[in-house]
Amino acid sequence: MTDAERLIRAYYAAFNAGDRAAMLALLTDDVIHDPNQGARRTGKPAFTAFLAQMDAAYSEQIEDLVVMLDATGTRAAVEFTVRGQYLRTEDGLPEARGQRYTLPAGAFLAIRDGRIARIATQYNLPEWVRQVSA
Repeated sequence: MTDAERLIRAYYAAFNAGDRAAMLALLTDDVIHDPNQGARRTGKPAFTAFLAQMDAAYSEQIEDLVVMLDATGTRAAVEFTVRGQYLRTEDGLPEARGQRYTLPAGAFLAIRDGRIARIATQYNLPEWVRQVSA
């Protein structure tokens, strides 16, 4: 396993453990976060605020993680399954009633100096809406 793969697996393991401090330690200070929906966030403070918002509204686990790296170890794609529960209603989304969902998702990552410098997450929002609206 390469250093880049270990880094990515450690990041998602920290996510699953709910260890936000460990997640943040694996990011560059100027990390770029491109979410599936919404505006780009830059820097750890913005990403920390995003994590707090997500933790309040969702309880999620990442499963079936597959890591794909380029030859340089500086770019990666990951594919995974999100198993979650919708806890608090988010603006513009269906009402939260503790609904559970399972959703395929992925992310593109850039790695710099042994840390994650960019995360761009992708998932099917209409499918998530369908599942929590059922």
